[in-house]
Amino acid sequence: MARIRRIEIWNFRSIQALDWSPSAGINCLIGPGDSGKSSVLDAIDLCLGARRSAPFGDTDFFRLNVEQPIVIALTLGALADELKNLDAYGEFLRGYDPATKLVEDEPRVGIETVITLRLRVTGDLEPSWTLFSERAEQQGLERGLTWKDRNSLAPARIGSYANTNLSWTRGSVLNRLTEERANLGAELARAAREARASFGNQAGVQLARTIGVVNATAGSLGVPVGASAQALLDAHSVSIGDGAIALHNEVGVPLRSLGTGSARLLIAGLQRAAAEAATIALVDEVEYGLEPHRLVRLLDSLGAKAPTLPLQVFMTTHSPVAIRELSGDQVFVVRARGNQHHVRAIGVADDVQSTIRADPEAFLAKSVIVCEGASEVGFARGLDQYWVSQGAPSFFATGGAHVNVGGGDPDKCYSRGTALLSLGYRVLVLVDADKTPRQQSVETFFAAGGATITWRPGRALEDELFLSLHNDAVSGLVQRAVELVEADLVNAHIQSESQGRVTLNTAWAEGTTGGGYTTATRTLLSLASRKGKNSWFKSVTKFEGVARDIVGPNLATSELGFQTLVGQLRGWIHAA
Repeated sequence: MARIRRIEIWNFRSIQALDWSPSAGINCLIGPGDSGKSSVLDAIDLCLGARRSAPFGDTDFFRLNVEQPIVIALTLGALADELKNLDAYGEFLRGYDPATKLVEDEPRVGIETVITLRLRVTGDLEPSWTLFSERAEQQGLERGLTWKDRNSLAPARIGSYANTNLSWTRGSVLNRLTEERANLGAELARAAREARASFGNQAGVQLARTIGVVNATAGSLGVPVGASAQALLDAHSVSIGDGAIALHNEVGVPLRSLGTGSARLLIAGLQRAAAEAATIALVDEVEYGLEPHRLVRLLDSLGAKAPTLPLQVFMTTHSPVAIRELSGDQVFVVRARGNQHHVRAIGVADDVQSTIRADPEAFLAKSVIVCEGASEVGFARGLDQYWVSQGAPSFFATGGAHVNVGGGDPDKCYSRGTALLSLGYRVLVLVDADKTPRQQSVETFFAAGGATITWRPGRALEDELFLSLHNDAVSGLVQRAVELVEADLVNAHIQSESQGRVTLNTAWAEGTTGGGYTTATRTLLSLASRKGKNSWFKSVTKFEGVARDIVGPNLATSELGFQTLVGQLRGWIHAA
């Protein structure tokens, strides 16, 4: 049940330096494109895979600098007894302290005995796999794992192609399930001979003229071909080995013909069944070829919900479904900061777990707007759509996402924003100003590097719209409310809020045929618009339309202070 305890990578592709102690179970890597997620999986595969050679090129070196060697070192724990054999590996046995996650060069009581396998590639592009310990290096000792031990540690790569794992090829999951092997050497040789003879009998007639020319030419040149040359299969081309034995369904169709998703599900299940023989699995883009419900099943098969840890899995994903199904200690953000790559678990704190469940897309973004509620999400999305229609880049296209905190306590916006900042995300908090957050929450958020936009003192979003937009735009808001929730309900809200003094008709007349909406009427409309459960605009979709169709086109004629706040939002979005 070997497990990787520590991964160290230097000068490999986009990674100049990485030092990470992974989880013993699921390790789902997320992060922006080109952050090095797939390179981590490739590094594990290249270092730990059972291979005698591997193709490397200059592009595998960090910034094409072949003067700095590629080094990939994997420290392995939970070792089988043969890997702790003192005679074979004594000088290379080391210690790992799970409390500090540090590797010590000498094993000792109270910590785990481990070995470190190191792959090194220099400018000659020739890889070498050796065991490493500081004391062995000082003594000039060098050795690698035996081929048998390399095979036992080799990870299973669950990729988009299933051919190798659904036949009895070397290293396939089928060969790892049990020790039994098909002893069909004589039968396979006989089948090859029969195939050659059968093909020759059929081909002789179809190629008779060509064979006649060959016989005549050979005879005239004195080349011995016997009585006649024959068209037979080349003996080298019909050599059949164990790899020719593959799984088929009941009517004889090879299982390698399964769809990509079905093949991945089957192989993942088989890999778990074979966990005693191969305990490490690699899955790049785990969602590839799978519908959401089958993706959930694949994650379950890999042990995502298991109380024990059947496999150590390294996977990458761009799927919010996968993130939602995993816990915060199974999802890791990959970030490049300066010359160092960092891999950090997003964690299981309440602020993070709630975001995983409600807005998992945020963890796949670069920039996140944490919104107090659905209104702010819709408002930001709608403005973005309007700006895109005017030729600006989309917030989503630049790696943006929104988080809906769900209203209520404004401190939640800041605490959730602080949690995202700690994971390397760029964060803006967008909140109303009708409730005051704790100063400590705000200061902690700013100290972590966050930005915020709040409406003017005492105002909610609806207040800003009704008090700041031009008269015609306010009429547009009222008309949109009638379209969304019908005139009777709009009228009831206005009458209720005004104690019967104002109706929809009198307010409408004031704005359209009178001298324009007074400040009192604007205030009344803003309060009525968010009254009770049937508020006029309080949903993502409704506010999206309001912002796109009314606020955006009328922003230039709105009150200057409101223009400034919306300008700050646009500036932050387009700085992504």
